[in-house]
Amino acid sequence: MVDSLTVQIIVTVLAGLAYVVGLTGIVVPVLPGTITLVLATLIWAIVIGGWTAWIAFALVLILGAIGMATSYVLTGKRLHAAEVPMWPVYVGIASGIVGIFVIPFLGLPIGFLIGLYISEALRQKDWKKGITSAWVAIKALGTGILIEFSLAMFATIVFAIAVVVHFVTA
Repeated sequence: MVDSLTVQIIVTVLAGLAYVVGLTGIVVPVLPGTITLVLATLIWAIVIGGWTAWIAFALVLILGAIGMATSYVLTGKRLHAAEVPMWPVYVGIASGIVGIFVIPFLGLPIGFLIGLYISEALRQKDWKKGITSAWVAIKALGTGILIEFSLAMFATIVFAIAVVVHFVTA
């Protein structure tokens, strides 16, 4: 039989690993991002229990929601203002996924950039305008990722503080 403290430690370590996956997923859109952080904290709060865990979950949920919404809205506004539709971005993501298998490790960013550029050049019917338009899309996506990642890092700090408080007071 496993005692309660051992279960809490195992769940905390697994939640910490989920945070690594989630933070990576914000930057690498193939993995789940902020949702992973929120779900990991929810499971951790259910297993750990107590006010510390539930306050941490509430804060992580709020930070995650703000980060995802802000990223989505700002990225969409910038792409809309530059008259860049979403489908070239989706082509870039698909190309990045293919790129992972063609060029290990660096294939994702290289595939994304090539797919985005080619789809924008074809849409614009001009290779030079394709570069300009792709650059606007990259900056818009980068801003969204930066904001969502920053708020996810704050959520990570909240989670880390909650873990310390829980185990110190337990």
